[in-house]
Amino acid sequence: MLRIQRKANGDVVFVLSGRIGEENIAELEALIAAEGEALTSVKENDRRIILDLKDMTLTGEDGIEFLTRCEAAGVALVNCDPYVREWITRQGGG
Repeated sequence: MLRIQRKANGDVVFVLSGRIGEENIAELEALIAAEGEALTSVKENDRRIILDLKDMTLTGEDGIEFLTRCEAAGVALVNCDPYVREWITRQGGG
């Protein structure tokens, strides 16, 4: 199960808690796309979209591929466990 909490502090931060499963990816992509559209309509482009992974407990290959695509698209990943970072790096995303 995945819990998504949105915070805004100048940047848009999605705090992910739990497991990123294949069933969650479409919802996350839609949330990020909606925020991306909102940010491009704002004159100040200093805002970023951030995924805070500190409470993410587990993910599989689908989740890693999703995170790799996010990072390649400019979404910042923070509080990423070392094993997840290593897996993303092997996928070619960081």
